[in-house]
Amino acid sequence: MFVGPTILHADLDAFYASVEQLLNPALRGRPIAVGGSAHGGVVLAASYEAKAFGVQGGMPGWRAARLCPELVFVRGNFTRYQPLADQVMDILGDVTPAVQRISIDEAFLDVSGSVHLFGPPGVIGAHLRERVRAEVGLAISVGAARTKHLAKVASQVAKPDGLVVVEPEREREFLDPLPVALMWGVGPVTRQHLADRGIHTIGELGRATPGMLRSLLGPAAGERLHALAHNTDPRRVSAGQRARSVGAQSALGRREPTAELVRAVLGHLAERVGGRMRAKERAGRTITVRVRFAGMRSVTRSVTLGAPVSSTLTITEVAERLAWQAIGDQGEPVPEVSLLAISVSNLGPQRGVQLELPLGTEDPWRPGSAPGSARWALDASMDAARARFGKDAVGYLPATLGRGAGVPDDFRELAEKDLG
Repeated sequence: MFVGPTILHADLDAFYASVEQLLNPALRGRPIAVGGSAHGGVVLAASYEAKAFGVQGGMPGWRAARLCPELVFVRGNFTRYQPLADQVMDILGDVTPAVQRISIDEAFLDVSGSVHLFGPPGVIGAHLRERVRAEVGLAISVGAARTKHLAKVASQVAKPDGLVVVEPEREREFLDPLPVALMWGVGPVTRQHLADRGIHTIGELGRATPGMLRSLLGPAAGERLHALAHNTDPRRVSAGQRARSVGAQSALGRREPTAELVRAVLGHLAERVGGRMRAKERAGRTITVRVRFAGMRSVTRSVTLGAPVSSTLTITEVAERLAWQAIGDQGEPVPEVSLLAISVSNLGPQRGVQLELPLGTEDPWRPGSAPGSARWALDASMDAARARFGKDAVGYLPATLGRGAGVPDDFRELAEKDLG
């Protein structure tokens, strides 16, 4: 078997903005933002021409307009993104069946079994880039390495519109001078913690002691980042792997956590999570809520139920209880919140609900109880109505109040991992 940089990470460049420039040639070469406006809203994605001015996804539209006065705001052709991305994935699948799609616009490939047909990994990467450009009209960057971690780092270094192959004997030479921000799982908070200890590059991170990193970042994160700094990553490319959890989140800016706000946002998130599970005939036992407070500090709370659930109302009620536990633990005065998130894990099949004998209290959180089965049946009817008349045709109050504000659901759903 071929030994070398046989794991590829392929990532479409500035995908959403690039699609808009593909569909409208007048936008090519111009700084554009998908979503938002000069007067408000949120920028969902930016072209490389806009990024050169500091415009980024998640930025308020008014700020983006100040950074780049020539910025063109476009609404977004949400119905075109998925088909174009699927075309790219089909091209990747032509060189190997071992394709692990991790988002709408990026995937890992294992080409160890393809080199005898198409040549070494660098040749395969160049071939894929040429086909995507010729057949779809989009630029894609490719990194090739011995591990998934290093392949993803290489594709980031390759951007925009490039190819980087890291041979095994060059791994340390390649990794050591790169910033820690390129590593999987290093966000602004972790990056600042490391910078406070004088750690700015992957090489410096690799020279830090595991004990220091564990005390600084926590046992799990410290061990993982130390291993990745040494390119120790045993994960293999898993084609067709089912998601182990399903989640959704909503950024709020900075808001006072009133009962009305928390209920509306969590209800809307539960509607999205529950609907995706029911569409795949899945349910989950563990519900986790994440609350991010001002200052980027996050708190999570979770509970494992006695039976798997997919009911929107049940997920909402459990999530509310967990969220208020997290908020209440902060003491007085109650801090502002900037994000709420729900995820459901411990997933399993749920093609129907088995009714229970009415022995004792009728717990609506148990799907087989009378109120629990009524919730499941109501959701099924609402799902059918949405499928026929559109997502906004029917919904729960106050969850419907959470729709239409901030990032459009069409965009959120593209970014959320399919349950498979």
